Amino acid sequence: MSNTASPDAFIRQSRLLESLPFSAATLWRNVKNGTFPRPVKLSERVTAWRVRDVAEWTQAQAGRT
Repeated sequence: MSNTASPDAFIRQSRLLESLPFSAATLWRNVKNGTFPRPVKLSERVTAWRVRDVAEWTQAQAGRT
């Protein structure tokens, strides 16, 4: 994920997966079990994550190691 993205911006799944250490299936499994932020439905065919939510999740993961 780009460091220049506004915290209020949204990121789509394809871009998000470029910066995550797991697959799309694992992403959705983690969303379902509550261990990854839920996406926002922006329109009927567009789902994305808030950059702020993903950044907070990433920081929390870094603190666990």
